[in-house]
Amino acid sequence: MGFRFVAIPGHRVVAHPQALPSDERLEPELPPMQEAVERALASAEFRDVKAKDRLRALLQGDRPPNLGSPGSGFGPCAVFAQPPQDLPALLRLADELDSMARREAGERALVWKCGECNARYAVPVALVRPVSIRCERCGHGVELNPNRSLGEESLIDPFLGAVNGARHELASFFREAMARGWPVLVATEDTSA
Repeated sequence: MGFRFVAIPGHRVVAHPQALPSDERLEPELPPMQEAVERALASAEFRDVKAKDRLRALLQGDRPPNLGSPGSGFGPCAVFAQPPQDLPALLRLADELDSMARREAGERALVWKCGECNARYAVPVALVRPVSIRCERCGHGVELNPNRSLGEESLIDPFLGAVNGARHELASFFREAMARGWPVLVATEDTSA
């Protein structure tokens, strides 16, 4: 299930089937992989309940969500957190997400791809030096220039980089929404189509 978070001023929230206004909106820039967002929230807690379980209860519970949709392809929204009563709990969740990302970061590596066969090469950040190597698959030269890398990944689990990126982005989003005094809404992909 793909979650979509959005925060808008409380007076701009509309009822379903209307769409939420697209101006004056705050959204986190999450990775396109649904699994990254779900895994980012998997062990985090919000008000003594796993955040992922709370989201599912809000979106699939006995009382269906009844607020406007954040956009095409998504169902109606439910309120995940409402200021001021949820401010301390949401800030604790943001802190927890940031500390989980720091704790699970592991050793980082810069990544390059061969221009011919797309073979991937990863070098631990501490060992990176500008050098040219011959691709093990096709023999084409690969420039391991730090300025031309595809980015950083975790050496243990490359997917963990996307998960930790989602954690940091959600934490920042939750803090900004609460600082503005806006409710945090959540929706899921519309499966009725």
